[in-house]
Amino acid sequence: MAQPNTIQGANKELQFLQNEALQLLKSLIAIPSFSKEEFATADCLQDFFSKHNVLWNRVKHNIWSKNLYFDPAKPTILLNSHHDTVKPNKGFTLNPFEPIEKDGKLFGLGSNDAGGCLVSLIATYLYFYAKEGLTYNLVFVASAEEEISGTDGIELILKDLPKIDFGIVGEPTLLEMAIAERGLMVLDVESTGKAGHAAREEGENALYKILPDLAWFSTYVFEKVSPLLGAVKMSVTVIETDNKQHNVVPSTCKMVVDVRVNELYRFEEILHTIQANVNAKVTPRSLRLRSTSIAQDHILIKAGTKLGKGHYGSVTTSDKALMPFPTLKMGPGDSARSHSADEFIFIQEIETGIQTYIQLLENILSYE
Repeated sequence: MAQPNTIQGANKELQFLQNEALQLLKSLIAIPSFSKEEFATADCLQDFFSKHNVLWNRVKHNIWSKNLYFDPAKPTILLNSHHDTVKPNKGFTLNPFEPIEKDGKLFGLGSNDAGGCLVSLIATYLYFYAKEGLTYNLVFVASAEEEISGTDGIELILKDLPKIDFGIVGEPTLLEMAIAERGLMVLDVESTGKAGHAAREEGENALYKILPDLAWFSTYVFEKVSPLLGAVKMSVTVIETDNKQHNVVPSTCKMVVDVRVNELYRFEEILHTIQANVNAKVTPRSLRLRSTSIAQDHILIKAGTKLGKGHYGSVTTSDKALMPFPTLKMGPGDSARSHSADEFIFIQEIETGIQTYIQLLENILSYE
């Protein structure tokens, strides 16, 4: 007779956590939290943890916590998602800061990216927080500045955390396992000429000088193609000169190149190849957002496979790129809805997300 009561108790706890997660997400949607302006949602999160008797720490707009019976002798799993949002799409027909429940959906800015993941991971963390005898420690982080890959987000907080062995990054993946992620390298490419009067054929046109480089970027193909992430992709996204007058030959011409790198290349290799093939000066803005992957025989991936989850390579970049340990990107919601007008998440997705995260971790904590 004990087993039905145990199951009933577990179901009640799960229903409680699902309801708490939904109410928290509604509270977060109602608070503007653009990147670098997340102070109020950080306040909301710390108040939520205090309400549930969870000890928390704060570094700027990042909130983090470790499980009640944290043991330094045990390995540690990170649970992470972000609480900042982009600014609302101009196509919004609903108030982006009003959480509206309709037709099984919750509308609002950040509901899908990544509010549903965030509150699902928080509910999961609450489920395990005070349990004794876990074979792994758990550390939870609600990070800031993810949408701009800012330096005061996960990158800032990592140095304050205990040693992390591996982690789960909550991003909308339809609860499938994103085991690899493209890196992002943005390049400033500049050619230099000499200004002169266009009518007198004076000067050296910097725009003409950069054209062969523009053609190279549009046609060059890197040899290594990833089965998960495909080929390296280079896109010239901006081109401009220093001159705004029709009768003056420009002395400088600048391009911005967006380079999406698969996990088979280091950024330094890509940069060396580019610099060897173009004449213009090439300067990377940053080498921080590197491509990442997690081995398919990692305990996280095995645990997910046990739940029937598939895996793929993600073309979008997340805080996963800034973590120097293996991570799985997975969460409720659909990446296709991110940054869209009238953003929403299905309420059922949050409920399933909590159940899936709990089952995934239980498979690990009891893994043989």
